[in-house]
Amino acid sequence: MSLDPRTVTVSDFPDWLRAVDTGFLRPHAATQEEIALRLTHTDLARVQGVFDAGRCVATFRSFAQELTVVGGATVPADAITTVTVSPTHRRRGLLGRMMAVDLAAAKERGDVVASLIAAEYPIYGRYGFGPAAWTTEWEIDVPRAGLDPRRPVPDEADGGRIDLVDGDAVRALGPELHDRLAARQHGVVSRGEQWWLRSTGVHVPASETWTEPFYAVYRAADGTVDGLVTYRADARWGDGKQPLNTATVSDLIAATPAAERVLWRFVCSVDWITTVRTGRRAPDDLLPFFLPDPRAARVVTQADWLWLRVLDVPRALTARTWDTEAAVVLEVHDATGLTAGRFLLDASPAGASCAPTTRSADLALGAGELATLCLGDESVARLAALGRVDELRPGAVTAADALFRAPRRAWCPDMF
Repeated sequence: MSLDPRTVTVSDFPDWLRAVDTGFLRPHAATQEEIALRLTHTDLARVQGVFDAGRCVATFRSFAQELTVVGGATVPADAITTVTVSPTHRRRGLLGRMMAVDLAAAKERGDVVASLIAAEYPIYGRYGFGPAAWTTEWEIDVPRAGLDPRRPVPDEADGGRIDLVDGDAVRALGPELHDRLAARQHGVVSRGEQWWLRSTGVHVPASETWTEPFYAVYRAADGTVDGLVTYRADARWGDGKQPLNTATVSDLIAATPAAERVLWRFVCSVDWITTVRTGRRAPDDLLPFFLPDPRAARVVTQADWLWLRVLDVPRALTARTWDTEAAVVLEVHDATGLTAGRFLLDASPAGASCAPTTRSADLALGAGELATLCLGDESVARLAALGRVDELRPGAVTAADALFRAPRRAWCPDMF
């Protein structure tokens, strides 16, 4: 029997969900009500499955997403998720077939990139993806941080305030605040209505246990909501009747660095909290230096996070801003043919053009390396040292390295 992927139908969907849970080693507990609810916000035209003897053995889904690039503009992205192959059908090329179908459709739609969060590092490079944003998590030893517990949060001079709110308020206030974050932080991806519903406990799969978190917003002196934090706390006490509680932050977004500072000080000031886990942050996050003693924050996770696959080279490179001026010819290798070619990038702070060219190439690189560079999070010189970028004209690596770098590192706060 053929093991070719096909579009999943309504009648296939329950078995497709079972296969998703199998692939992610989760107990399958979806009720009929949950299946019906998930169908209401799933575009089945973008859901693939492979079936063997009537049973789903591989899954793949994509959805529309917006990605913020360097400078604050957004580009349409093909967000890939729920990719699984059952353990009985591994190493048969099923993922490659589903990926080929999806990427071809995304390019036809006009998506500029494809995006995903890779469960395992080695999988997606062979399909032209590269890690474009990394994530870091800190653990803060609050007593060591040097914060004065007697100081109010925020300071009286600040004029702002912290308010505890509920999920309804988060759904009302969060989207506009997130849009403001996305306008200043490259690597951020869009959050649709379903994201806010699920993250506030409205649409939670039966396989997940929901514990209501605490939500707090920071309002500036004029009443504008400039920041939002979501956190949970445990209830651990030492033998000497001393609190040893940990606050785990699942989301902290802010429109300004000042709002970030206030929210981190707030979480660290909650009574009984002696440890704070920060959740996913940018590797160059300001957080450690908000503390009087930055050494109180130790890195507990440092890993690749957002992976991209460029589908349209000219649009991907002209959408972002550039801080220096240079012209470089890129020879892009792509085994799939989706983005292979030679492109002249002529960029400056005033803007950029990028188009196919017959000029001699300055640099040669693969599609995955281009994806790794496009958000400015990686150094051309480092990739060249690793043998992943070839310099074909002397001085091209130095020029391109200065050109592609961004002032701050990329950050994607979300799992999808």
